[in-house]
Amino acid sequence: MAKIDFGGTVEEVVTREEFPLERAREILKDETVAVLGYGVQGPAQSLNMRDNGINVIVGQWKGDQKAWDKAVADGWVPGETLFDLEEAAERGTIIQYLVSDAAQKLTWPRIKPHLKEGDALYFSHGFSIVYSDQTGIVPPEHVDVILVAPKGSGTSVRANFLAGSGINASYAVEQDFTGRAEERTIALGIAIGAGYLFPTTFKMEVYSDLTGERGILMGALAGVMEAQYNVLRKHGHTPSEAFNETVEELTQSLIRLVDQNGMDWMYANCSATAQRGALDWRHQFRKAVEPIFDWLYESVASGEQTRIVLEANSAPDYQQKLSEELRQIRESEMWRAGAAVRSLRPENWGK
Repeated sequence: MAKIDFGGTVEEVVTREEFPLERAREILKDETVAVLGYGVQGPAQSLNMRDNGINVIVGQWKGDQKAWDKAVADGWVPGETLFDLEEAAERGTIIQYLVSDAAQKLTWPRIKPHLKEGDALYFSHGFSIVYSDQTGIVPPEHVDVILVAPKGSGTSVRANFLAGSGINASYAVEQDFTGRAEERTIALGIAIGAGYLFPTTFKMEVYSDLTGERGILMGALAGVMEAQYNVLRKHGHTPSEAFNETVEELTQSLIRLVDQNGMDWMYANCSATAQRGALDWRHQFRKAVEPIFDWLYESVASGEQTRIVLEANSAPDYQQKLSEELRQIRESEMWRAGAAVRSLRPENWGK
């Protein structure tokens, strides 16, 4: 492993330089990787592994016609490389359990009997294992239990792979029956195209993931955008001006500077007025939101967020309620303004 200094703390990470794809192929040459679920992560991880020469099959519930048809359109052949969930699990030696967290709870009684001695049960989220008291998922002792969690959506995992960059991922071993669990895990991380891999545990992965999704990555980001947009509109700014100052400049300019060289570099490449304001006000925002993040983390650690997810996703009318919640966001003035702003980008002219 490579030793990297992360802000004064030295961590060991696995890079593609020290663990090349050829080594991953050698480790996985006798494996059949069964990817269960063709929803969010399933397509990206299965296609990336297939492109990298790994023996992959896909398991998908036939009742979800949209997902089944997508798998067929992506080149998975029914009866050859595309099966229902149970048959794929039976055929696989590494079972990538990539159906949704709620679906894992529902399908586990059908999948568990197909786990053979020496198989590996693979997750991309620690949810089901860490909160087993709520999910009921307790793997048998005769399998490896492993995790590779890409730090991005399935869409990004695939797009970055095709661009040659990859998405960073964490990895963990919960149960090592074969004595080969770690090398299997790292090989799979390389095979799905991870930029680099950093070690974690199932518990630390799910705590950080649930906090991040509800926090800065999605929930907090949407919330603070809405708050600023609403204040600007309240004071007479037009939808175009409010959206550009809230979202467009962030996504099309500033966040790219942060991505290139960090927050200080972004500050150094902005006006002196912007620098001063940002340096002063960041402390105010940090003080304001830290109590919310403490509250959020405790809610994750206690299992309360898991209870909410499982209860909501198991409701028979969940999809209808979800569609309505997403419609409200899509049809809000802020995001209708966003659609108009995006249509004015040069690359969209004439579309």
